Amino acid sequence: MLQLLLQTTNAPESSVSIGVILLIGGTAVVAGVAGVLISGLVTGRSLKSARTEAERIATDAKAQSELHSEKLRAEAESKARGVELAAEKRATERRTTADREMQSQQAKLDESLSRATKREETLDRKLETISQREMKIDSRETELKEANLAAEAIAKENTRIRTDLQGRLSVMSGLSREEATEAFMTEVRDECAHDGTTLRQKILDEATRDAKAKAREITLMAIQRFAAESVAESTVRSIKIPSEDMKGRIIGREGRNIRAIEKATGADILIDDTPGVISVSCFDRVRQAIASEALQRLVADGRIHPSRVEELVEQTKRDIEERIQKMGNDAAVEADIRGLHPKVIEALGKMHFRTSYGQNVLRHSVEVAFLSQMIADQLGFNGAIARRCGLLHDIGKAMDHEMEGGHPAIGAEFLKKYGEKSEAVLNAVAGHHGDIPATTAYTPIIMAADAISGARPGARRESMELYIKRLEQLEAIAKENPHIIEAHAIQAGREVRVILDAKRADDATAFAIAEAIAKRIEAEMTFPGEIKVTVLREVRAEAIAR
Repeated sequence: MLQLLLQTTNAPESSVSIGVILLIGGTAVVAGVAGVLISGLVTGRSLKSARTEAERIATDAKAQSELHSEKLRAEAESKARGVELAAEKRATERRTTADREMQSQQAKLDESLSRATKREETLDRKLETISQREMKIDSRETELKEANLAAEAIAKENTRIRTDLQGRLSVMSGLSREEATEAFMTEVRDECAHDGTTLRQKILDEATRDAKAKAREITLMAIQRFAAESVAESTVRSIKIPSEDMKGRIIGREGRNIRAIEKATGADILIDDTPGVISVSCFDRVRQAIASEALQRLVADGRIHPSRVEELVEQTKRDIEERIQKMGNDAAVEADIRGLHPKVIEALGKMHFRTSYGQNVLRHSVEVAFLSQMIADQLGFNGAIARRCGLLHDIGKAMDHEMEGGHPAIGAEFLKKYGEKSEAVLNAVAGHHGDIPATTAYTPIIMAADAISGARPGARRESMELYIKRLEQLEAIAKENPHIIEAHAIQAGREVRVILDAKRADDATAFAIAEAIAKRIEAEMTFPGEIKVTVLREVRAEAIAR
């Protein structure tokens, strides 16, 4: 390219040659030579000197180019060695990492191989053990088969022997198989019944041994702590008059006065030959009290005519109603019972005019309330709830003459109607005579307190006719059992003593008879407190010495 440049300078048209040189030259050396030539042409120097200068520049440029080439070659070789070393280093690192991974994988493989070897050895031992067990099981199965065959042979032999024995026994006893079975079952039933009765009585004795002493202690404690009066107040039925003339005045002309009294009070006035007494008869004790007090006021006033009778009866009714309310409030305050409906208070007051075997029902209810509290406190229950149950347990007697049914059911319905929510109170009122099952522990407490209050000495009284009738009924119930020789009611009808035929019944039967008599007395008789049934079985052995 340089030679081409120098030859071009000989051309006549130097400007064109320079343009060609500029278009053809592309490197820095050619550009420099071109610059020198152009400078020579411009300055007017000779072409020879310009060429010499250009050759010198070209030589220098060649030398510099060679130096630069060597330098570039050295740098390239250095970079090539660096790249080669880096590549060799990375290859070494990769080889080291690969070796480590291979060693780790080899270690894992060795560990897995070791575990597999151990498992194989364990499986071999287990297989050997299983094989031994299978051999033992096969041996035992063989033995069992042999034993089953022997047992079947023995069973067949036993069946044959049993059949032979049954035939011989049937011939010897003269009984068929069914008859012998029936006789055997009868004997077994009798023995089982006897053993069952004996076991039952033993269990009852063990259960009541400690309970009886504890119950006696609690009962005596309650009676001693609540010392009520021996005879309760009874309702007045007879009116004393100062003279016999008063009877005629009470009857009035053509009986108008006595008719006015009976119409206003609803009670029957009985006037007979008994001196100094007029009797008042009425099923409703409140009306009877109104009639009695009104008659007393008429006798004391002396003015007896229909208008005065009506006036005094109305005044007496208001007084009795106030007295009823006061007695009900006094009873609730005495028993410390709160939250009672006014109708319940009124019913409590009416109970003052009711009696049961001569015992005032209101005083009996207050007594039962305190006895129930004492028993409940001893047993660890709530004394306040027991006291409420005891006071209200006979509330139905205040209106049982007005409604159908027994006083327990009437009382429970009445209390429920007037806001009593306690389940213990409602169940105690409805179930204190055993009409419904007890759902709380307070019901049997009320039953016990009710029996204590009614059975204590002096609490109740009854007529001689009813007393004798009750004794005769007790003895009749006891004598209906075919094993009994004699039966006697003793201790004022609180115990019936029965003498049992010792040849027809044993000791276990005696306990069963006593319980059966007690259940019949509970079902068929009405009595205060409790009645004890005692069955006596006596064996007499006699011998004569001569």
